[in-house]
Amino acid sequence: MKVLTLRDLSRVDSLHFSFAGAYDPRNGLKREVAPFLDALEESANGWMPTFVKSSRTRKYSRDAVWRAMEERRTEYGTIIGLVRSENPSVSLVLNLGPEDEQAMLWVSISVQPLSVFADVETCRGFVAAARAWTSLYPSDYAAAHSLADLSLAGAPSFGRDDATRRRDGFDKIYELCWLNVFGPKLVESVGRERMLSTPAHLVEELPNGAVLLVLRPTAADFDSDEARVAQARAHVHLRPDLDFDTVLRTLRERSAALVPVEPRFHPDVAPLLNRLPDEFGISERQQKIAELNAFRPPEPEEWLPAALPSDVENPERVLTSYGDLSEGLVAALHTKLPSIMDETPESLTDLDFYFWRENFPERYTRELIDSHTAPALGAYLGDVLVRRLGGTWVLRKKREESQVRVGKRVWLPFLRARRHMQSRQSLLDYSLTQFFREAERYRG
Repeated sequence: MKVLTLRDLSRVDSLHFSFAGAYDPRNGLKREVAPFLDALEESANGWMPTFVKSSRTRKYSRDAVWRAMEERRTEYGTIIGLVRSENPSVSLVLNLGPEDEQAMLWVSISVQPLSVFADVETCRGFVAAARAWTSLYPSDYAAAHSLADLSLAGAPSFGRDDATRRRDGFDKIYELCWLNVFGPKLVESVGRERMLSTPAHLVEELPNGAVLLVLRPTAADFDSDEARVAQARAHVHLRPDLDFDTVLRTLRERSAALVPVEPRFHPDVAPLLNRLPDEFGISERQQKIAELNAFRPPEPEEWLPAALPSDVENPERVLTSYGDLSEGLVAALHTKLPSIMDETPESLTDLDFYFWRENFPERYTRELIDSHTAPALGAYLGDVLVRRLGGTWVLRKKREESQVRVGKRVWLPFLRARRHMQSRQSLLDYSLTQFFREAERYRG
C-alpha cells in the first residue's frame, strides 16, 4: 500500500481537501487525534482508508494509528499516512506539528476519482467530516475541490507570489471552492451578515465562529456551466469589488481547459505519444493532447538509396564492438526497461519514453551522451533492424556511416541515435519508434 504520488494524482481528477488547525499537545496526542478519527470513521462513506503507513504498513485500526504515531514521532512533529488502494483511492496525510504553544495539525486528503462525489450522500458524509474537523481544530481556512481545477486556479497561492501568501495568509477570498470553511478572522473581514447570506447550497455558522459554505450538493459537477455560474455568483457576493462577468469568464475558461480532447496522434509515433499525456498534471493534459495531435515529426533522413561500400578490414571485430555497445545499454537499463532484452519495436518505444521522461539529453553531460549513450543506442537500434526486419550490417570505419540494409534502402542507426539525443524535443523529432516504422515500410 502506498500514499498516492503526484504522478498518481495526475492520472484522474481527485477531490482534494486540506486544512491546518490548532491542537493542544498538553492533552496528549492520542486524546487530540481521537476525535479526528471519530469523525473520519463516522463520515467516510465509501472512501474510508484501509491501511496506516509509517515505517511499515498496517491494516487500519486505532491501535495501528497509535503505533504509527509513536514510530514517526520526532521533536519536529509526527507525520503518518492513512491510505486506501482500492477504488476509490485515498491518500490522507496527518501531520502534527511540534508540540509547542502554537501546535498545529495539518491534514491533506485526496480521494480519487472525483466521480465518487457525484453521489449526494457521499458528499454529505464528506461535508460532515469537514464540519467536525474544522469545529474541533480551529482553522483560518479549509477547502475541498477538484484537484485539477485548483491547479488551474494556482492553488494554494491563487495567483499571488509565495512571499505575499506567507505574509498575508488568507487575508481575503481569492478563490471559492466547492466546500469552504472560513475562519472567524476571514468572516469578520467579509462581514458575518454578508457571508451568511451568500447564495449557495449550504451556509452554516460553526460553534467556533467559522462559517461552512458548500456551493452545490455534489462536487463532481464543478465544471458544469450551472456550477460555474453559482460559483461566480457566490464569489462576487463575498467580494463585491470583483466583476461577475470577468469571474465567470475565467471559470468557463478553466472548464474549457478540462474538456477531454480525443488523441489523434501521427501513426508512426502514436505508440510513444500515447504515453506522454499522463506525465503532465491533469489540469494541463488536454492542452498537451491537442499539442501532440498537431505534432508532425520530420520524415527520417538517416538513409541512403544505395550502400556505401564497407571499408573495414576486420568486420567481425567491428560487429563485436557494436555488440559490446548494445549489451552495455541493455546491462544499464534492463531493470528499468525489461523489454530491452528482447530487441523489439516495443523496446524502442520504451527507450524513447524513458529518455524523454528522464529528460536525459539535458540532465546528463554532452560528453557522456556523445561518447557512450548515443553510440550504444545506435548499435542497439541497428541490431533491432537486423533482428526484426532481416537487415544486414554494411560496416564503415566512420561509425556514423555504418549502415543496415533493409529492402532497397540502407539505414544509418548511429546517425539517427546522435540526432535523437540532442535535446528533449529531438527525442520526439527523431524517435527510434518512427525510424523503425519507416524502415519497416521499405522492407519489401
